[in-house]
Amino acid sequence: MAHYCYIVSCADGSFYVGVAEDPQKRCAEHNRGKGAIWTARRLPVKLIWTERHDSLASARRRENQLKRWGHAKKAALAVAG
Repeated sequence: MAHYCYIVSCADGSFYVGVAEDPQKRCAEHNRGKGAIWTARRLPVKLIWTERHDSLASARRRENQLKRWGHAKKAALAVAG
């Protein structure tokens, strides 16, 4: 089963990085307030970037990498991807 690293853009302009098997479904969960506390306080969110991985471990490694990036670098990734 594929896993995805994803970025959503929050209503306040911030980004949230996560991992999911179905990023579109996870984004909908965020928008229902069932996601992370971060996104629940910054609704609505919009899915702006996804990256497919063959394993959960690989997707988590990428998630951890992206969480260390600044806002501008994440924005550039979303525009390029």
